[in-house]
Amino acid sequence: MFKIGRIFRYALVLFLLLIVNVAAESLSLGTPDPTHLASAYDADETFCYDISWSGGIKIGELVLRIRKIEGEQDRFELHARVTASGAFRYIYPVDDTFVTDVSGQQRLPVRYEVEQKEGLGYRAHRLTLYDQGKGLVRYRKNDEPEKEFEVAGKVHNEFSSFFFTRVLPFSSDVSMIVPTFADEKRHEVVVTPKEWLTVKETLLGPVKVVAVLPRMTFKGLYDKTGDTVIWFTDDACRVPIRISSKILIGSLVAELAAYHGLSCGRQWDLELKVLDKEKRQSEKIKGD
Repeated sequence: MFKIGRIFRYALVLFLLLIVNVAAESLSLGTPDPTHLASAYDADETFCYDISWSGGIKIGELVLRIRKIEGEQDRFELHARVTASGAFRYIYPVDDTFVTDVSGQQRLPVRYEVEQKEGLGYRAHRLTLYDQGKGLVRYRKNDEPEKEFEVAGKVHNEFSSFFFTRVLPFSSDVSMIVPTFADEKRHEVVVTPKEWLTVKETLLGPVKVVAVLPRMTFKGLYDKTGDTVIWFTDDACRVPIRISSKILIGSLVAELAAYHGLSCGRQWDLELKVLDKEKRQSEKIKGD
């Protein structure tokens, strides 16, 4: 039987930019746009998403944060937390945390730690360390023996690749590579902007967006049956306002419900209630 807990794992990896069916060797590595790089990583940012399953049923919440690590130049922490909401907290409780430290102009991962608390007793701790200079990735789950992988070049992980994609210089029909470590090896992930349009009903009001449409061709962390679409605002901030994906059973939509990002001159943070789960357990976060 399909377990409801898998839905939440699916929702997290909507942000994993996977391989598309393009000849990667004819493309160039993605290089960050200085304007987008400064805006996206200049100050603290928090994104809160309502996660809905087929038919608009809200099943959980996802909070993403970017924080600059004090005392370190060009080093940041990418923090993600996914939790079940409503009745789903009792059917299949989920409280998963993902933390990635990134550094340098390419915002490459140095350390990636995962704490999973799912169901009535499942617990898992995962730690991945990246030596970008030597091309080594070391991985350990719980008390299992450490695994080491050699990679031919620098790599992102699923969260650093998503945030790095925000700062690429998108132009019509121009694809770029974001090398990503997934399924225990390095993949040449091709990122292609598909269209520019205006979305009228969003938390931010009517906004112009650029849609990125990866076509998924390897398994990764979940089974999928259709395209994933990611909408970024078409401005210096590149706020990801919506992510939708077809999965093995139904579809998922992650809709921006709150945003805090002073470097972009914006703040829709609902008095920062999105930052504290304990304070909002009995509250409903309002969206559009």
